[in-house]
Amino acid sequence: MDQATMLAHILDSFPYRIVFVDCDHVVRYLNRAARYHYYQVRGYGDLVGKSIFDCHNERSRRIIVEAVDKLKNHGNETFIGISQDNQRMYLNPVRDENGELVGYFERFELNLRK
Repeated sequence: MDQATMLAHILDSFPYRIVFVDCDHVVRYLNRAARYHYYQVRGYGDLVGKSIFDCHNERSRRIIVEAVDKLKNHGNETFIGISQDNQRMYLNPVRDENGELVGYFERFELNLRK
């Protein structure tokens, strides 16, 4: 098994949605939970290769752009809010071997707080 396939299997085993986006805000990968949510539940067509902003409103766009600006300045995981289906939303940086930002992933997890 090659490394890319192994990593895809690992990410697909995660029960939370993970969407990897490059620095131009283009979706490059969705794990199984994200594919199910965006394709089956929300009814979007294939999002890979398209702008992340195709599935976000203007307010969300501003929040994402501001969070990515923080990530570019060597910021760490950034909490961006609570989704409509009560999930905590985070942006996590993905950096190369030199510490340069190459993209980010949106991560969602259940909000257990009431």
